[in-house]
Amino acid sequence: MQKDVSDRVSALGRLAPNLKAHEQYESLKKQESAMATEADETKKKLKALQEEFSGVREERSNRILDAFNAVSGKIDAIYKALTKSAAHPLGGTAYLTLEDDGTGSDEPHKGGCKYTAMPPTKRFRDMDQLSGGERTVAALALLFAIHAYQPSPFFVLDEVDAALDGENVTRVAKYIRSQSSAKDASAFQSIVISLKDAFYENANSLVGVTRDNERRTSRCYTFNLDGVEPTAAGAGAAGA
Repeated sequence: MQKDVSDRVSALGRLAPNLKAHEQYESLKKQESAMATEADETKKKLKALQEEFSGVREERSNRILDAFNAVSGKIDAIYKALTKSAAHPLGGTAYLTLEDDGTGSDEPHKGGCKYTAMPPTKRFRDMDQLSGGERTVAALALLFAIHAYQPSPFFVLDEVDAALDGENVTRVAKYIRSQSSAKDASAFQSIVISLKDAFYENANSLVGVTRDNERRTSRCYTFNLDGVEPTAAGAGAAGA
């Protein structure tokens, strides 16, 4: 029996038991508990961030839809005002549509927005198939529709009439003049850089820039046209 005990003691000695195993276990247990707590906190933060992101995405979608619906609701009337005439009293037609991106996404901006404008007596065409003047009028209608949703104090329009014929220039000029004197939120002031008489005739004031050959500098001339009724002769003089 003594020999058996000795053998067992020898066997235990060869095993080299770790007498600090219990201490190490307790230490690892504490680390595991701390990591579990950190993981729970991280999951809570992740959930909060996901909810915040969902809220931001929903707000973004709502704002895009609000802007789209507002602009879409205004653009046809503005385009008609810019294109109607005695020959075509109803004017043209313009509308916006949201495109489907094919992924089933519920975010309205994913597929983009398509703008369609049909001048009077013209059939449906893609925007890139319209003439330069037709695209200019369509672009101005979109600009003014966006302004109606998010007003700005004034516009600077630099030779937007370059591709327009005389009738379209007159219509655009009169529309801008009517908006400058409007009493609602759609009113705006504009600075128009132009070489066309129709804009001169419908302006409240003119600023002319010319070269002074004697001084070899540019010189500015200003004219206040408020209260001045345009005449055939006056229009020719203003255009000169």
